[in-house]
Amino acid sequence: MLPSPSTNVNMVAVPSRVNKVTMSKKREPLPMALLDVVEECCPSILAAPLGESDAAELARGFAALADPARLRLFSLIAAQPEGEVCACALVEPLGRSQPTVSHHLRVLYEAGLVAREKRGTWVWYRPVPERVEALRAALAASDAAEVLSVAVPS
Repeated sequence: MLPSPSTNVNMVAVPSRVNKVTMSKKREPLPMALLDVVEECCPSILAAPLGESDAAELARGFAALADPARLRLFSLIAAQPEGEVCACALVEPLGRSQPTVSHHLRVLYEAGLVAREKRGTWVWYRPVPERVEALRAALAASDAAEVLSVAVPS
């Protein structure tokens, strides 16, 4: 089963200032050894059919990321060097109104992709790495050799 939004996540110290993010942060692929560990707990959808509850849970996460604004918002949160960001710092970079940003943040939270903590009048968000890894693992090929031998259509 995948972590729920209520899963307890260790708290991170409050940063003294929030950095504006650029979208150019490069992500590194998983090391091959880590892929083996992930497959043991979260089998790929390519390896065997999913059960109804697992499919519903995965679909909820993918649906939340299917919206371009939410995908970009999640990327802004995940790219923070401090590991978390105040909701107030996400309105300007996303270029949407505050109510729209709040709506998208709620959808990401309900899908278990971000955790939140209220501090005074502000809400701070941080990614839930376990949930993101579960989504990634669900799409990962069951055999690393398959990934290397599959031709990408042009």
